[in-house]
Amino acid sequence: MLDIRLIRENPDMVKENIKKKFQDSKLVLVDEVIELDKQSRAVQQQADNMRADRNKFSKQIGKLMAQGNKDEAEELKKKVTEQAEMLQKLQEDENRLQEEITKRMMVIPNIIDPSVPIGKDDSENVEIEKFGEPVVPDFAIPYHTEIMEKFNGIDLDSARSVAGNGFYYLMGDIARLHSAVISYARDFMIDRGFTYCVPPFMIRSNVVTGVMSFAEMDAMMYKIEGEDLYLIGTSEHSMIGKFIDTINKEENLPYTYTSYSPCFRKEKGAHGIEERGVYRIHQFEKQEMIVVCKPEDSKVWFDKLWKNTVDLFRSLDIPVRTLECCSGDLADLKVKSIDVEAWSPRQKKYFEVGSCSNLGDAQARRLKIRVKGKDGKYFAHTLNNTVVAPPRMLIAFLENNLNADGSVNIPVALRPYMGGKEIIR
Repeated sequence: MLDIRLIRENPDMVKENIKKKFQDSKLVLVDEVIELDKQSRAVQQQADNMRADRNKFSKQIGKLMAQGNKDEAEELKKKVTEQAEMLQKLQEDENRLQEEITKRMMVIPNIIDPSVPIGKDDSENVEIEKFGEPVVPDFAIPYHTEIMEKFNGIDLDSARSVAGNGFYYLMGDIARLHSAVISYARDFMIDRGFTYCVPPFMIRSNVVTGVMSFAEMDAMMYKIEGEDLYLIGTSEHSMIGKFIDTINKEENLPYTYTSYSPCFRKEKGAHGIEERGVYRIHQFEKQEMIVVCKPEDSKVWFDKLWKNTVDLFRSLDIPVRTLECCSGDLADLKVKSIDVEAWSPRQKKYFEVGSCSNLGDAQARRLKIRVKGKDGKYFAHTLNNTVVAPPRMLIAFLENNLNADGSVNIPVALRPYMGGKEIIR
């Protein structure tokens, strides 16, 4: 959510930002917010004047009573009573106007960073850099579920009977590999100075609307029937919610966490053949990284975060590239975002395995995450990035480490988490 002063003072800039995100239907919201804000401030001024008059009358009543002028005192009391009723009405009007302003402000997109490329959708995202040499072996690589099935490592049919489409059973070496990747990612981030955390896996609605846009919420979140609780789509939701309505000491920043959680997502819409198996599912596990920092530090932390993911994948012999998300592909709260994509030898192309986002003060403003500095209070900046999500990581891992005889190599870094195994057959 933007600062109301920014909309008051720079409406053309806010409108231009909306156009860059190809959301022209939202342009009218800027004018509506300005008009409602004008009305709200007028009502507030009227209420303030009335409160000042009431205080003045109260003092006069006391003096008149002390002087024995009861009739005049009673007349003033009537005025005070009348004003109290009018003041109540003004407060109701003020609350109503503020609700209308907030409703519109919540859907006006955040101001994107000047470096963000302008484009309508993810087809116009821009490749930045490649890390590692993508290799296509001289033997055919099966679809990832076929590789897993040869290890008796996945059961989609039973999962479909138990929970429906979008779920799976992992077993044996594949299940162990899944857990090994999560454990390795946890220790990788701890070694880089991040504090490990396991957060709540459910959050209240005020946290949901604080960390994401309404469109994202509708497309992703599962609601717990009869309760004000949602299953998290990523541990970022819980971790940023941890700071709701707090005033943090500037000297304690930044807060850097790496958090583990299961994640639950609706994943609405039809998906192509490459998104079968464990690519796009309703339940998975993920290691995340979260930073809460001073505004002037968020750009530096943004680069540190996506580089962590690149380094982790390269330590497991998986080639990756970074992709700058264009304006139309950015969620409304994001200032800037970079996707990390892993190489798929089978598809002969890269696919997304992580996303790094700088949200500026958007989440902090919604959740009232403030910092107390030497010059007063201000809103923190929040960032998040995927360390690793094993379902997609497993696809990249298996394809890039598969041998012609069907065995899979275990990179040196992962062997301690696989009981010392160098290869699985």
